Amino acid sequence: MHALVELVRAPAALTVLGDTVAGAAAAGEPLRGRRLALPLSSVALYWAGMALNDWSDRHIDATERPERPIPSGRVKPGQALAVAGTLTVAGLGFAAYGGALRVALPLAGAVWAYDLVFKSTVAGPAAMAACRGLDVMLGAAGARSALPSALVMAGHTFGLTVLSRGEVHGASSTTARAALVGTGVATAAAVLGGARSWRHRLGALAFGGMYAGNVGAAQLAATRDPSASVVRKATMAGIHGMVPLQAALAARRGSLIGAGAVAGAGPVVKRLARLVSPT
Repeated sequence: MHALVELVRAPAALTVLGDTVAGAAAAGEPLRGRRLALPLSSVALYWAGMALNDWSDRHIDATERPERPIPSGRVKPGQALAVAGTLTVAGLGFAAYGGALRVALPLAGAVWAYDLVFKSTVAGPAAMAACRGLDVMLGAAGARSALPSALVMAGHTFGLTVLSRGEVHGASSTTARAALVGTGVATAAAVLGGARSWRHRLGALAFGGMYAGNVGAAQLAATRDPSASVVRKATMAGIHGMVPLQAALAARRGSLIGAGAVAGAGPVVKRLARLVSPT
């Protein structure tokens, strides 16, 4: 069972729940009733992507990350592929129940396309960014009003994915600086758009400051020393930083309660990351 938890990076799913909260806030549609199935859809599709990622990378991981479930022999390749398929079907089922199948279908397609086609190509970061943006749109059930929030999360994901390619062999200071600039742009976009009230603005500023401080500090360190270990820490910070960024977006668009719930997942994510790495 622990091997499957590692395979899907189970605790890291807490970093995607905020996507649907931010999307729902932007659409003005609270996550209640059948719409409560949308965060479950997001989690299922995220876990599917993680399992598929390890199946796709099994030969590379045998050399670079032999401790992972498949190369270590704790999970067979066929089992990982079956887990990915089952979770994808579950994610689509939850989305259909929640009224957002028209968004979940392209999201699931983007997840599979990233892992099987685009991941190791120059289009990889853009493909991953598309997955994250669509995940925000999932919470909005496709409402166009959520597009700005989706673009903010997609932009953060793009920079994070580009930088994460240096986790094993290191990156360049130029790449780290670009990621740092992207964090600044994402922060501004998250807190400076139209807000429901001054209270919602203050909430966005508070959460946006947390995001910029934590992620920016790690990326600044990577600009000075873009070695693999420092880049890995910056990548981890970028993953954890999705939580306050989602909270800032949700708060500004009128959901302070949702933003608080999302932000509450941050400390839990960091504690669980010590047990199961999200990367």
